[in-house]
Amino acid sequence: MKSLLAAFSLMLAASAPAEPIKEPFMLHAAGEFEVSLKPVSGADEAPMRLSIDKQFRGDLEATSVGQMMAGGNEANGSRVYVALETVAGTLKGLKGSFILAHRGTMSANGQALSVIIVPDSGTDQLKGIAGNLDIDIRDGKHFYTMDYVLPE
Repeated sequence: MKSLLAAFSLMLAASAPAEPIKEPFMLHAAGEFEVSLKPVSGADEAPMRLSIDKQFRGDLEATSVGQMMAGGNEANGSRVYVALETVAGTLKGLKGSFILAHRGTMSANGQALSVIIVPDSGTDQLKGIAGNLDIDIRDGKHFYTMDYVLPE
């Protein structure tokens, strides 16, 4: 019986973590951007397809290129868009690129927008990045805030 308890005690001691698990530290970036959208679909094609070109300034000094698809119901004003864009440049001095994925909806019930940094889409010094980006439009200007994590 004593040997069984001793073995069990050794097993528990061996399975205990040597140090606490570290949660990633959330980082924050902000600035503004300019966007250019150009139709790439035919006039009567649905959903509509557009190219995206952006120039980011602030904590993110970068350009992006991407594609958007958009559609809606003219009768009730319901709208939706999805987009992917690749952002390349520097984020707080760290060079690399990452992919943003967008989903936006608008209806009589309100609006919703989700823009995520595709997890593990980062390259170079941004390898392992994940998080989200919020867009705010004020007086015709586009602003962004990003909350993100990077591996240590």
